[in-house]
Amino acid sequence: MNGEPRFGLAVDPRVVDDLMLAPPEIRTAALECLSTVLDGEPQGEELGGTLAGYRSVVLDPRWRLVYSLRPAPSAQHYAREVFVAAVRPRARFDVYTAVASRLGLDRQPLSALAHAARARSPQATKLPAPRLVPLPSATIPAKGTTR
Repeated sequence: MNGEPRFGLAVDPRVVDDLMLAPPEIRTAALECLSTVLDGEPQGEELGGTLAGYRSVVLDPRWRLVYSLRPAPSAQHYAREVFVAAVRPRARFDVYTAVASRLGLDRQPLSALAHAARARSPQATKLPAPRLVPLPSATIPAKGTTR
């Protein structure tokens, strides 16, 4: 490369708070990761479901950085920009919940398999018990008699 980044950079304002709350080694890892991404080398795993189009980068076993590559506004020098949505702990999917909230997305199951696992089975629904009616050809034994 010629020393100039390949993409522009946009950051959700709440990411600054995320970084201030993060340990120093996480801040360093996030900035190193962004430097690599801005040079045109995608990092992290692609997300699916409602967060399709975003990538999640493992900063350490507990922390994630979530970003997307999107078209830059027309007034920018770059055609595309890296949009950083969150740098947060992964515990209890905090980072992904925060991204969905910041983007105004409904939190949906992340995959069809997760949706199927959470869906209620039609066999589990309470239906009225079928009413047993004797067949017209069957004779009903008199009370107190056995066959």
